[in-house]
Amino acid sequence: MLRRARPSTLGFVFASLVVASCQTPAPQPVESAVIALPDLRQPYLDAADSSGEIYTLDPADSTIRLYVFRGGKAAKAGHNHVLGVSNFEGYVRLDPSQPRDSRFDLRVPVDALQIDDPAWREQTGGNFSPARSEADIAGTRRNMLGPKVLDAVQFPHVELHSRAIAGDWPVLVVEVAVTIKGATHVQPVMVRAARDAQGLRISGEFVLRQTDFGMEPFSVLGGLMAVQDEIGVTFELRGRPGLAR
Repeated sequence: MLRRARPSTLGFVFASLVVASCQTPAPQPVESAVIALPDLRQPYLDAADSSGEIYTLDPADSTIRLYVFRGGKAAKAGHNHVLGVSNFEGYVRLDPSQPRDSRFDLRVPVDALQIDDPAWREQTGGNFSPARSEADIAGTRRNMLGPKVLDAVQFPHVELHSRAIAGDWPVLVVEVAVTIKGATHVQPVMVRAARDAQGLRISGEFVLRQTDFGMEPFSVLGGLMAVQDEIGVTFELRGRPGLAR
């Protein structure tokens, strides 16, 4: 956050945003280890012949944003950050008659996170709007994916799974299990769901707290430079009918 050592806490939906953002660039993370992951599609394949509607989420037509906030007494010397997700795998099953019988599953590769795109910062406005240099953004990304933050080698994915659904169409309250860096926290998220000729649209927003995942928000100089615990998340997801291959 300072000219030569800015604290940054960058991480997804959802992550352990707890290192300095613009410190001397950390080494580029090595290629992620090959980890056998459960097939997200299988429950939807199993349900293909039952009642309900199945959708594949389309990252190219979806928007996910994460907002990381500067903190501490010297917050004005630091930066807020806007993150986005360029790629993910996700599926939704809707039961129009019984919302509680619906479900969704989403998996995001952490190396798909994009940081501080100038257009996103300008769109957000206010204290998010000042642009950052390409060098600062590259250094932040290296640190974010490194072992002290998201540790992309050991934990290459963030996952979100529905645990329970309440409410009624089109407004639902979903208990979502969020897993970041091996730690899982369940929290309520209010969403709006709508169908049209092209498929499904889901939108909503929620707050992640680093401490919910066992992380201590970054702080230096006795809290003079710090990062707020809260991370704001907004999303607009587009689902296409059926299961994509």
